[in-house]
Amino acid sequence: MTDTIWKPDLAAYPGPKYLALSRALREAIRSGELAEGAQLPTVRDLAWGLGVTPGTVSRAYALATQEGLLAATVGRGTFVAARAPRLGPTQPLLLEREPDQINGRIDLRAPRLPDVGQMQAFAEALRDSLANLTDDWIDYPTQRGELPLRRALCDWLADRNLGKIDLDDIALTAGGQNAISLIFLCCLRGDRPVVLTEELAYPGFRHAARLARAEVVGVETDDRGMIPEALEAACRRHGAQVLCLTTEAQNPTTARLTPERRERIVAIARHFDLQIIEDDCYTLSDSEWPSLRALAPERVWHVGSLSKTVSAALRFGYIVCPSGMGETGRLTAQHAFFALAKPVSELCLHLFETGAAQEIRRKVSEDLDARIRIMVNHLGRFDLLWQPGLRFAFLNLPMGWRASTFTRMAEAEGVLVRSADEYALIHGRAPHAVRIALAGNISEERFALAMEKLAGLLSRPPYDPPAV
Repeated sequence: MTDTIWKPDLAAYPGPKYLALSRALREAIRSGELAEGAQLPTVRDLAWGLGVTPGTVSRAYALATQEGLLAATVGRGTFVAARAPRLGPTQPLLLEREPDQINGRIDLRAPRLPDVGQMQAFAEALRDSLANLTDDWIDYPTQRGELPLRRALCDWLADRNLGKIDLDDIALTAGGQNAISLIFLCCLRGDRPVVLTEELAYPGFRHAARLARAEVVGVETDDRGMIPEALEAACRRHGAQVLCLTTEAQNPTTARLTPERRERIVAIARHFDLQIIEDDCYTLSDSEWPSLRALAPERVWHVGSLSKTVSAALRFGYIVCPSGMGETGRLTAQHAFFALAKPVSELCLHLFETGAAQEIRRKVSEDLDARIRIMVNHLGRFDLLWQPGLRFAFLNLPMGWRASTFTRMAEAEGVLVRSADEYALIHGRAPHAVRIALAGNISEERFALAMEKLAGLLSRPPYDPPAV
């Protein structure tokens, strides 16, 4: 039985009813109308009282719970947690276990790069930098000081079909995740803006959106990427401001957005005045299809980094901003952290100018090709989705397996993989599938052993469906 009878007037709040209800909850808690510890009506009771669907109430409760305003306890109900939102993020990113927690298990949850000469290249770059120290290593770094690095990055991106770009379009960031957050700072406005993503998507999108006080709405996808009709329906329903998606290598499903769909998505974005974040962090460099940045240079923010090709430790990322918006991106970066740390920018410039970055990328690709062959040899007879040159694969599990059960049993066999559930939004749907990273930080022998263990599990589902 609930402690309080609460029936807000949703007509006082514009927009969709679930957003109106979430705002009413927020104001009632802050004002003290809903006291800390008070139990709220059940979803069905409040839906009946307000004349809305249970799904509307459920979404509003979920939003308030994400902000730390409500706390849900299984079997007891939903309670007011605090009069003010919890400060900072309410949910961690997909962090990996520390090495001493893995206990010898083979970790295939996150792509890791092999050592193909990075350490030697970094040592040479640092020696050259130390031999040529100047006074600007003492003062704050500046955006103007990054001009040579932006110019070198344009050369690095020359094999990508990004349309016409130059160094004025580039903003440098502390990794790809930082780039996404900076773009939200540039684009989002209002009290509760809406961001659209693929229904299964890189969790960094939703974490960055929540930090920007935005709501994240999933859009249906299939094996050809985001479905344009679903995107248009979401735009009409939610009035979104930003669309986040990957075109070449969707994370986690590996889907590649077809050229025809790219054209249609761009047309929808123009009609609804959507800004687009195009995540290119996993993309292959030799794609023959035009990027969204090439198709809609006036509204696409193209994000990439060196984390999947050279080194994740450098925390070097970049944004190819929409035409004429490069200064906006750089000013936002300047207000956030001035510019890249001098040792990082000098090291990366050396890697680009000497060709070391290109050579490391080539060797990493060779290592990846060998692991893909091992994976396909062991798992190719199952519903395995992969792309040449991509550092992860998506495995739809055979009948009889649930993703949670498979990940648990794989861990018992000594192999760590990610469930598709970890990429779904709250109340979103996820297939019974797992993502397998082609970790380069383990030997090919151990990687092959992991594939053998996974193949053995897949052949022995805990439930055998009856023969037809």
